[in-house]
Amino acid sequence: MSCSSPAIEIDQLTKVFGRGAKSETAVDRVSMQIRSGEIVGFLGPNGAGKTTTIKMICGLVTPISGSIKVHGYDLRRQRKHATRRIGAVLEGARNVYWRLSAWQNLLYFGRLKGVPRRQITPIAERLLRTLELWDRRDERIRHFSRGMQQKVAIACALVSDPPVLLLDEPTLGLDVEASRAVKDIVRRLAQEEGKAILLTTHQLDIAQELCHRVAIIRRGRLVADKPIDELLSLFGESHAYEITVSGELDFRSNPVPHMTMTHEDRNTVLRGAFSSQEHMLARFAQVQRADLDVISVVRATPDLEDVFIELSNGHREVA
Repeated sequence: MSCSSPAIEIDQLTKVFGRGAKSETAVDRVSMQIRSGEIVGFLGPNGAGKTTTIKMICGLVTPISGSIKVHGYDLRRQRKHATRRIGAVLEGARNVYWRLSAWQNLLYFGRLKGVPRRQITPIAERLLRTLELWDRRDERIRHFSRGMQQKVAIACALVSDPPVLLLDEPTLGLDVEASRAVKDIVRRLAQEEGKAILLTTHQLDIAQELCHRVAIIRRGRLVADKPIDELLSLFGESHAYEITVSGELDFRSNPVPHMTMTHEDRNTVLRGAFSSQEHMLARFAQVQRADLDVISVVRATPDLEDVFIELSNGHREVA
């Protein structure tokens, strides 16, 4: 991972929608840096401000205050230079035209992003071959699988060779094989090509696997921005437990706040990280009221999902 100056630098970024009593602060004084070769997970519950922040970095939404720099270019004063250094992959492959072929999409977006005509053809061929799409380059996107559409979207974002890549839920809805392929591409873009990558996802296992650092936003404010290992180490000091009970606990009729629940071998496993033993005992009492036999209670090491739940619910703030 590069230690050069930031590829993305946002400072005190703020966005308010509406006016007066009906106004709502979507993003509240967010500051963050991403360096070349770094993959940063940008996490948060729905409505936390992730999409608004991404749109401000892309230049699609104007902040009311704060600044955005892309490789030193100020987005407000040097918009053309800044945006040409950004490639974006939107959720659902919405940055490609489904009625066009993969080849036509790359030619179109290459010209749109200012790539000289004589350079587009070799670039497009290299990307399609790398992403194993060359043999189907002349087929319309609408006939592709979701994984193939996502690959085309990534190719279109990369056709101008931008040093910064914004990925919005890049593996959502993909099967295991397609998801693995996209993850390999993302990892290679950072490690081998030095791209600075900002990744939004609700699939926390993917964030933990790919990202060097995670930034977690809640109600428009950053509540954490640290390397994953450091973040997990901080939460390793809290009380994290796995509680296994017999039978399948109904998630809807017996919700247990701040704990994840999975069904395994006709049992229910509840997992959560707690800031104190009293907090843990209160949750344990809720489990007992479900009138199911407790099989085991074991101390566990928190993972990113535990950390996310703890921060998203406002129990801690480590930014």
